[in-house]
Amino acid sequence: MRSKITYIVLSAVLVVYFFLAGTRGWYLLREGTPLTVAFGVAVLVLPAIGLWFLWHTTAFARAASALARELDAEGGLPVDELERTPSGRIDRDSADAVFRRRKAETEAAPEDWRSWFRLAVAYHDARDTPRARKAMQQAIRLRRAAG
Repeated sequence: MRSKITYIVLSAVLVVYFFLAGTRGWYLLREGTPLTVAFGVAVLVLPAIGLWFLWHTTAFARAASALARELDAEGGLPVDELERTPSGRIDRDSADAVFRRRKAETEAAPEDWRSWFRLAVAYHDARDTPRARKAMQQAIRLRRAAG
């Protein structure tokens, strides 16, 4: 819940920033000189890219949360079986062992969104965020295709 609140607050701050930057870009466009118009367009592009990125990130997070809720309702969420160091960090060897199992499960059932979801969690636990995201995107695609 704390991470959700943090995400909402940071998103709101970003939206305010995008609004402020956009108004400055609009003021530059209204000046009408070639230089201020060029700067105005440049300033307006950044908030547009930022809003697009924020929209897609939020859509991804919502879709992943929906899959987690569905998998939880089925009793299929992965159990935290990872060993931890005395400081509380995930033990790398333990994460690698779980990852190998999850990868084998996904290779055995490549069309099952549930196995892709669990693989994404294993990638995340192994601190491989780009692959975790790609695996979660595959889980989302497969779930949407299944109806």
